[in-house]
Amino acid sequence: MTDDHLDLAPQARLVARLAEHVTDEQLGAPTPCPEYAVRHLLGHLIGLAQAFEQAARKEFGPTLDQDPANLMPDVGTGWRDELPKALDALAEAWRDPAARQGMTRAGGVDLPGEVAGLVALDELVVHGWDLARATGQEYVPDEASLEAARALLTPTGEEGEESGGLFGKPVPVPEGAPLLDRVIGLSGRDPGWRPAG
Repeated sequence: MTDDHLDLAPQARLVARLAEHVTDEQLGAPTPCPEYAVRHLLGHLIGLAQAFEQAARKEFGPTLDQDPANLMPDVGTGWRDELPKALDALAEAWRDPAARQGMTRAGGVDLPGEVAGLVALDELVVHGWDLARATGQEYVPDEASLEAARALLTPTGEEGEESGGLFGKPVPVPEGAPLLDRVIGLSGRDPGWRPAG
């Protein structure tokens, strides 16, 4: 996936479909993110969709200055309408070639627009997997999204190896593992994670 063909829509639609099948009883269930229950993960997805939409449009303000690590997201009563709308708006914002030009900001970090778009896509890929695993759903992202996430997450050079990857120390996966497992391992998650019990 080249910068000119960055398309968040397939992955955004997939995450929206997963969320549509989450039951109220599952909102308190654990996820592969140790600090998040399903409700927090859904809240995080709403927040990141809104933030990266603003990043695409270069609408600088308090939302883009917040470090998500300092927040405990949650969902309100209207999340079932709010999340798909936020995901649609995110995908639409990144269709504009201007989103990938120049600098923008997300999570309190200044970064090139083309990189911000890839980070947004990676967030959808990885957190889509989190949501699918936590709620027992099938998860089959499109190959272009997986390849873009893999490229973003793969450590480069000595500096990448020393830092342990972009979002945490990668979890080793068997040689020849499916691309999805490799991406999830690179994100610092165990591709074999399942809810306890």
